[in-house]
Amino acid sequence: MNQQPSSAFIAVSWVALIAGMLAFNVGLWNAQMALNEKGYYFTVLMYGLFAAVSVQKSVRDRLEGIPVTNVYYGISWVSALLAILLLTVGLWNATLTLSEKGFYAMSFTLSLFAAIAVQKNTRDNQTVEKRDNQYVDRTV
Repeated sequence: MNQQPSSAFIAVSWVALIAGMLAFNVGLWNAQMALNEKGYYFTVLMYGLFAAVSVQKSVRDRLEGIPVTNVYYGISWVSALLAILLLTVGLWNATLTLSEKGFYAMSFTLSLFAAIAVQKNTRDNQTVEKRDNQYVDRTV
């Protein structure tokens, strides 16, 4: 049974995504680190968001019987794990305080989780709309 997500869940998912990304990027903007370090962390965030959405989409597609190649499925998982590993290694070796490292780790985690939730909501809404349109088409 595919049920449309509530407006509250959709709103909270978007707020979490924006809050996580905004916090991470404001932290980078104010950080006392070289520009190439800031670029590294920003790129890891963007890569992680893309990878998380790809994993969610490929897993959901497979569950719904939509063909997904093993290569894409594998790359999605490797990318998500690699983004987490890259952030972990970067923070482990960074000359930041523990509270700063925790801040980046938590805002990164919030962003990834929220990206998955936003993708799920988008997919659920499309499924409901598609089902509704098919139902309308049959009655015409």
